[in-house]
Amino acid sequence: MHVSDYEALSQEGSSTSHNNASTSSHYADEMEAMSIKPEAYYGEGPFDPPSSDDEADELLEKTGSISLGSAENASRGRDRDGGLLFFGKRPASVRVLVTSLVALVTLAAIIGIFAAHSYTGTPFRIHGTKHITMDHVFNGTFSAKKGGILWVPEAGDGVFATSKDGFLTLVDLKSNTTRHLEHGHILPQSSWKLSADMRYMLLKADTVKLWRHSSYGNYYIHDLQTKATWPLVPPTNPAVTTYATWAPTGQSIAFVMNNDIYVVQSPSPSAAPIRVTTSGNASMFNGVPDWVYEEEVYSGDYALWWSPDSKSIAFLSLDETAVDEFTYPIYNPTENSYAVVPYPEQVTMKYPKPGHSNPLASVYIFRLDQYLANGGNHAQTIATTSFSLDWDGKLDPTNSIISEVVWVGNTTLLVKEVNRAGNNGSVVLFNLASQPKGRGRVVRKLGKDGEQGDNGWIDAEQRVYSIPTNMSPDGHASYLDIVPTPEGYNHIALFSPAASSTPRFLTSGPWEVTGNILAVDVKRRLVYFQAANPHSLQRHIYSVPLPAISSSGKVEPAALTDVSSPGVYSAQFSPKAGFYLLSYNGPQPPWQKVIDVSGQGRDFILTENPQLNDTLAQFEMPVVTRSTIDSDGYELNVIEIRPPRMDNTGRTKYPVLFRVYGGPGSQLVSLDYSHDWHDYLACSLEYVIVIVDGRGTGYKGRKLRNPVKDNLGHWETQDQINAAKIWAAKSYVDPKRIGIWGWSYGGFMSAKVVEANAGIHTLAMAVAPVTSWLLYDSIYTERYMNVPKTNPMGYVTASISNVTGFHHTDFLLAHGSGDDNVHFANSAHLLDMFTREHVRGYTFRMFTDSDHSIQRRGANRELYEYMTAFLLQKWGKGGKRRSW
Repeated sequence: MHVSDYEALSQEGSSTSHNNASTSSHYADEMEAMSIKPEAYYGEGPFDPPSSDDEADELLEKTGSISLGSAENASRGRDRDGGLLFFGKRPASVRVLVTSLVALVTLAAIIGIFAAHSYTGTPFRIHGTKHITMDHVFNGTFSAKKGGILWVPEAGDGVFATSKDGFLTLVDLKSNTTRHLEHGHILPQSSWKLSADMRYMLLKADTVKLWRHSSYGNYYIHDLQTKATWPLVPPTNPAVTTYATWAPTGQSIAFVMNNDIYVVQSPSPSAAPIRVTTSGNASMFNGVPDWVYEEEVYSGDYALWWSPDSKSIAFLSLDETAVDEFTYPIYNPTENSYAVVPYPEQVTMKYPKPGHSNPLASVYIFRLDQYLANGGNHAQTIATTSFSLDWDGKLDPTNSIISEVVWVGNTTLLVKEVNRAGNNGSVVLFNLASQPKGRGRVVRKLGKDGEQGDNGWIDAEQRVYSIPTNMSPDGHASYLDIVPTPEGYNHIALFSPAASSTPRFLTSGPWEVTGNILAVDVKRRLVYFQAANPHSLQRHIYSVPLPAISSSGKVEPAALTDVSSPGVYSAQFSPKAGFYLLSYNGPQPPWQKVIDVSGQGRDFILTENPQLNDTLAQFEMPVVTRSTIDSDGYELNVIEIRPPRMDNTGRTKYPVLFRVYGGPGSQLVSLDYSHDWHDYLACSLEYVIVIVDGRGTGYKGRKLRNPVKDNLGHWETQDQINAAKIWAAKSYVDPKRIGIWGWSYGGFMSAKVVEANAGIHTLAMAVAPVTSWLLYDSIYTERYMNVPKTNPMGYVTASISNVTGFHHTDFLLAHGSGDDNVHFANSAHLLDMFTREHVRGYTFRMFTDSDHSIQRRGANRELYEYMTAFLLQKWGKGGKRRSW
């Protein structure tokens, strides 16, 4: 699950595989027999909201007939200072009532001060006169222009490629020169890569998307000297090649076709590929991930890795034979909404679910150098030069997930293995030059009895960064990794030599290193990284020295960005870290700058977005504040988005819509630049939008993340309810118009809040929600929930199993019928429970053939229009005056 991709606005046993499958089915049968409905387990019972007015119905008065996408402005009924207009003298009884209410408002304000601690100073606000409409949200009015730099390591440090005047052009920042690489229309290619010697280009054409990261394509080789172009293998329609890549040195190419790995030693029209594997078929993947590994482990389209000297290839084999199939229909494969297709197409995929069989993963090494030395393109030679890896303590294949494979030297390989429950794992080292063939040894332990040392989970991330031997403190193969400190914060650690079991932390403190290590500068012996520091909402770029073996003590990281001003920065370094593209991503309009680390004045602005500043200045924009609240002793980050010119006196009451995601390790509260549908709700409908990152979310240490382990949805829901109670007590909030909405995991959270039946949320919207974790994929779910046999009741309480609360809530449900990630079966399951329990006060929309992003045939905007109309129908427009 990936939060950023969904809310798009136009933009562990000895049994065999067969036995495991049978046992898995038994697990499922056990779960199906459970129909326990958990009690409402949040707080001290249903929340009794304070009266919003003497005339509550008047406050909740609905607007008349609502049209989709209505963007009219609410009648604010305020004078220019934002106060209410009164005519005549108030009666004494009213004055007494007002005095009493002022006292209550003051008390509520004091409570609010203690509940919310501001850390960002004055709120960011832009004044203007134009009103935001849905068209502005969807036509790119507030979109920032961002560029990218494609560094070309083969051409040297500081060289990047661009397209200019129909040519692919190389720009050398060191010499301030450009040269044409080739005409940009050799083929209608979708991507290209250069060989290490810059003699050839590898082009991908005829691309057809497969899953989130993967695609099919026909590959071609173009000789930059002779200008000749030929196919890597004969092209097919449809294409059957899923990945191809150059070796880091020389001219060899490794590619995957029909799930088998091939190698071309040197490009030529007559070159015969070496077939490395022969087992590839629809259920056996070599060198590429299957759906679940692509989605939940590698977040990429390949599972093969060249050694630095190009003499060996490590690769993953995934056997999906025992994985159950899932099938869903495509009712209309065209882009014509009026097309009639008598028989739907059926998409069948291997999709492992909790308690059922996972793909069986094995790691292999192919020694290309030995193969060539033996001199034969035949099966016997392959058998002696390709071998699987093994080690003591290796998990049973049915309980094993290979989360990372990385070369840390020409003959030194690291493999990370974790169990399905995500609480036990190992880092295994293989030395091809000295150890027995294919045998490794465990050098690090992961999980509760290892580096994590707690009851949380092991993250499935690929964060190892190999250190060149000449930079290693002891002159041997070594590497960097991002691991949790004893205090539970993710930091950079050096493992030198690579067989070391003890991390040497280069960074530490109550903050976290985010993402992967950005770069290592060999010349300056610096490690570059991004961190959520000095605050968890911020992202700044830092460097820290790589220590020598004789050095002692730690050196504080040096900031490359201005940490005195809150901001979000990212950086893309050139291959040898002599230059980097610095991107400022918020909260102000983004800009980008290329920076020369030598300080020789070779910096330049890539994008500035001056027109965006002008555009924003024309609009009446919301007031955005960032703060924290306390929930059961946990400090949670919060964003509040208020309507412009909002009446803060308490005389006008506003609805509050909470936006939620809340998935493990995620972050929705941020300082990123963003102007979207929520701005429209705030500015044109006068809604208050609140975002709270509860327990389980990221970048504040494992103490905040770990509580949700084995219990998804419980503490996160408690936090959302606690936050809603805080806002309900605010003087400007209508406590009878408090709602929540979310997508994917956020949709699950919205439904869990309704299930809690705490009596505070009167409205909820869930888009593509998980409703039972037995229906989601195994690798993601079991990492946080363990396997169903071990945690059966956890799967009951973590799913939607009691729909009583839906009788009392205005509820909207939307889902794409072609969702390959969170299957439509989740919504079907919820609807089935509604039928059984006679829940009728809800609205439901299926978006035909749309996947998890709900984009097909204009569906995305229609979804937001649909939700807008629902809000207007149930709540009307925002600010409602009290009647005196």
